[in-house]
Amino acid sequence: QVQLVESGGGLVQPGGSLRLSCVASGFTFSSYTMSWYRQAPGKERELVAAMTATGSGTNYGDSVKGRFTISRDNAKHTAYLQMNSLKPEDTAVYYCNARIVFGRPYWGQGTQVTVSS
Repeated sequence: QVQLVESGGGLVQPGGSLRLSCVASGFTFSSYTMSWYRQAPGKERELVAAMTATGSGTNYGDSVKGRFTISRDNAKHTAYLQMNSLKPEDTAVYYCNARIVFGRPYWGQGTQVTVSS
């Protein structure tokens, strides 16, 4: 059974930091590109960051470049998203995604991040 379980969300003040984790099970984690997406109320889901299976390549959304960092630990089947200098506009539900060429993507249930004073 495939599972992606996110954690680490919460309420943080502007300028603060959070670290999200995504623990995977039920598939070959080290073969999948791992990504973080987010969806704010009334908006479409957007890509935040992605990392290739080996960790050799990364991609970031323009709005988070220089503030967020994606990483992964294939031995622990876990992906991370370090979020620094958080802004109110970063408020959203953050989703973990696993994808592979010629395979179906997997999604986590999401974790809420709220940036507010």
